[in-house]
This record gives sequence, C-alpha cells and structure tokens, in this order.
Amino acid sequence: MTLQDLRIALLTRTPRPNIWDLVALVLVISAMALMLYGGEQTTLPLSALETTPVSLDPANLPLYALRTTMRMLLAIVCSTIFTFIYAAIAAKSRRAEIIMIPLLDILQSVPILGFLTFTVVFFLNLFPGQVLGAELACVFAIFTSQAWNMTFSMYQSIRSVPKDLEEATQSFHLSGWQRFWRLDVPFAMPGLIWNAMMSMSGGWFFVVASEAITVGNTTVTLPGVGSYVALAIEKRDLAAIGYAILTMLLVIIVYDQLLFRPIVAWADKFRFEQTASSVAPTSWILDLFRRTRALRALTYPFAATNKAISTLRIALPASLQPSARNALPSRVIDVLWFALIAAGTGYTGWRAYQYLSANLGVSDLYDAVADGLVTLLRVVVLIALATLIWVPVGVWIGLRPKIAERVQPLAQFLAAFPANLAFPIFVALIVRYNLSANIWLSPLMILGTQWYILFNVIAGASAFPGDLREAAANFHLKGWRWWIKVILPGIFPYYVTGAVTASGGSWNASIVAEVASWGDTRLSATGLGAYIAKATEAGDFPRVVLGIAVMCIMVTLFNRLLWRPLYAFGERRLRLG
Repeated sequence: MTLQDLRIALLTRTPRPNIWDLVALVLVISAMALMLYGGEQTTLPLSALETTPVSLDPANLPLYALRTTMRMLLAIVCSTIFTFIYAAIAAKSRRAEIIMIPLLDILQSVPILGFLTFTVVFFLNLFPGQVLGAELACVFAIFTSQAWNMTFSMYQSIRSVPKDLEEATQSFHLSGWQRFWRLDVPFAMPGLIWNAMMSMSGGWFFVVASEAITVGNTTVTLPGVGSYVALAIEKRDLAAIGYAILTMLLVIIVYDQLLFRPIVAWADKFRFEQTASSVAPTSWILDLFRRTRALRALTYPFAATNKAISTLRIALPASLQPSARNALPSRVIDVLWFALIAAGTGYTGWRAYQYLSANLGVSDLYDAVADGLVTLLRVVVLIALATLIWVPVGVWIGLRPKIAERVQPLAQFLAAFPANLAFPIFVALIVRYNLSANIWLSPLMILGTQWYILFNVIAGASAFPGDLREAAANFHLKGWRWWIKVILPGIFPYYVTGAVTASGGSWNASIVAEVASWGDTRLSATGLGAYIAKATEAGDFPRVVLGIAVMCIMVTLFNRLLWRPLYAFGERRLRLG
C-alpha cells in the first residue's frame, strides 16, 4: 500500500468516533497510566527499598501486583524477541543448530538461582545506587523462566511446516524473509501463544526467587507479590498467603481477558486446515476494538508498515536457506565449524576444571553426581505420571474451543501457583506424620512444570486440522485406534516440546522443591536442587558452579538420548502434509 493509498483510505472511511471508541480509549488510557506510575518507581534510589520495606498489609497488594505484572510483561516481550531470532536461526541453519539447540538445553536447565548468582551484582553495578539495576536483574531472572519453552515451541513448529506449504512458497518465489513472516510465523503462532501463556505462569512460579534475592552477603528485596509471599512464609502468616493467592487469581484473570484471550481469538485464522473451524474462539475485548472507528483508523499506518516490512524481498544468507546444499566447500566449512566448536568446548571445560579442582575435591564431584542421579529419578517418574494424566485432558480441552476458553484462566492460575505457597501444607503433613521428605517433597517439583505438557497438548489439539478429524470420522476410527492412528501422531511434536520444557523446568524447580521451609521449620530432601540451594545460600560459588555444571550435563545428555531422537522421529514421520 502506497502513502497515497493510505491517505485515500483514511479520508474515505470517515472514522467518526462511536461509543466503542470511548470505552476502548478509557481502557487504553488506564493501562498507560498504570504503566507510567509503575515505571516511575524504578527511577527511585536504591535506598528507597530500605526506607519502605515490603509490608504484609493487604492494602499494598494492588501496587505490588502492578510492579510484578510489569516485570513479567517486560520479560515476555524480551522472550518473544529472543524466540523469533534464536528459533529462526536454529531451525534454518544446520551449522547453527548443532550448537544452538544443545546450548538451549543447557540454558533451560540452569536454575534461576544460578543466573541470579552471577547477574545480580552485574546489574546493580550497571546502575549503581538505583532501583533500576535491581529491577533489570529481576526482569532477567523472570526472562530465564519464560524464554526457553517459547523458543523450543517455535523451533519445533518451523521444523514441522508441512511440505506442501513449503512448495507453495517456492512456487510463489517468496524470499527467505517473506517465507518467515508469511509461513513460518503464522504456522508457529498457535503453539507459541499457548507457550507464551505458560511462560507468564512460569514467571509467577519463580517470582518469589526473583523478587526476594539472597546471594551470599547481597540481599535485594523488590516490592512485589513474590517478595510479599516470601515475607508471609517467613512470618508464617496464612492470611497474607490467602491474600496473595487471591491477588494472583485476579491479576491472571485480568491479563487473560485483556491480553491472551484476544490473541488466541485473533490467531485462530492461522489454523492449518482446508475446512473452516467449527467453533471459533471469541474475545469480548477483541470484538470491542473491532467495533471502534477512530482507534481502528489510527492503526492503519501500523498495518501498512507491517505489511511493507513482511513483504520485503530480503535474501537471507545461504546458510539460512532451507534448500542450501553445497558439495565440497560445504564439507570443508563443516569440518572447520566442528573443529571450532570442539576447541571452544574443550577450552571452556578445561577452565572450569581448573577453577573447580583448585577449590573442590573428587569427593565433592561424587556428592554432586549422586545427588543429580536422585533428582534425575524424580524427574523421570514425575514426567511419566504427568504424561499419563495431562495428555488425555489436554486433548479433550483442545478439541473443544468453548471448553478451552473457560479453562484457560484456570489453567494459567494453576500453572502460576508457586510451589512456595504449598509449603505450609507439605511441611505440616511431613512433620505431623513423620513422613520422608525425599518422597513427599517430590510433588513440589512437578507442581508448576506439569503444565508445560498440558499447555502444549492443548495447543496441538487446538491446531489439529478439522478436515483430518472429519476424515477419521468417515473411516469410523474410534477408541484406541483413534488415539493411536489420529490424535497422538497429530499432537506428538507439541507433546515432545512440552515434555522437553517440563523436564528442564522440573530440574529448575528442584531448587525450590527439595528445600522447603515454613517459619523456623526447614525440610531438605536429597538431590541436586537442595545441593545448589544450600551452596547458593552459603555463598559457596565453587559448589554452585559444580552443581549447575552437573545439572546441565545431565539434562543435556538426557535430551540428547531421548528427546532429540523423538524430535527427529516427529519431523520424519509425523509431519502434516
């Protein structure tokens, strides 16, 4: 669309404001005012955190909820940008994939405390004496709990694009840039949206650790729902915990209705099928903005800009072209690339060995590996149980858009429920009945991560083509045959993505779950999470590094031996089209 066309469109449509413009304007101005008010708090000096400490007065919870929500929204924006760049490069470049996907395995397995240990001081020194430095450290910590599953989802979607759609882009002579925005992004959108919802919930799960940070002698407590919960647990205030849960529920309902429900309804047009969706998801906020006149007219320049950018004929580098297959020069480059990776890995490993051997002994390595094997056993058992429970439930919800619309806020709330809030129940039961902490603290690991499986299965079932469902009905496929021949192959790539992120999230959650406290009562289970948590609390950096290294190695090997082959199987045998 040219500038002249845009001017004519604006003049001919005569966007006279209506009542819906007024309602939408009130919502937009209110949101902007809240963001400005919350943003002003980040400009205060760091000493303000000491003069106005976190209070358990429930009257402060609206402000705390605003601060926490703004951090999480900023983190989800950063996660989305990271996802588009990282997943696209990893999916389209074979050489980049060799190093980027294992690196992603490592990053998702690094505990949030591991990131905080080495980043808090950096961000505080970046903006000395200002709250902004602590805010950025908190946002980065939340980002590390959000980005990885979104990246895995988009990577899997790009790798699973149906072949007939790829051939269509070649027939239309689309450039690599146009193919990305016209095919890859729309095809990945359903799974990416559900994983974004899961990421927001995952941010709630780790918000206690990210807002109430203690690393050695450095302690930073930011006003927010997470720090409120941490203080309530320390004071053993059940009423305050109840207020925090209610606040979380209200906030999740608000951003579900104002943000995610409109996005889900808007993205329904990206479903891959030849027949129309029988029941399309709806959103009152999306309908409201579609009925406006003046506000919609204001979006025309942005729509024109978006269309112009997405239709640019930008030729991507040859290494990012999916059909690039060179002969001898490519093999030479591959050898040099592998040699560079091996050299870098060897050097990094040698430096880590020098650092650890200078501070720790062989017995410390044995302890960390033994604890890691215990945590690995917990993860395997819990992922298997979560699969048996949530795959059927996710399929049932995903195939029924109206049910999914009602379940969506509840699922987000359950996924956001921090394990810390369950500490009073688990600690009280374990102490009262003299139960084994090694067994009964284990469910806390899967409390927040099982939802990765549910959300991805719902996304897969929601995106399952309606024409394939009709074909299965025409062939009278029912019962186990329907599950094995139809729906399980259809959702398999989504399930693998959910299982990979749930597995990595369970390792991450072990930091919180294997050490539980309620007031002065503290319980600890044997495992690598407890090992890292204790070392972090004591400021024992060599053991923190050792624990994180052992965790990364175990997660990477587990993914290489199980999940990567399943990814390859899904791409090879279970692609739609």
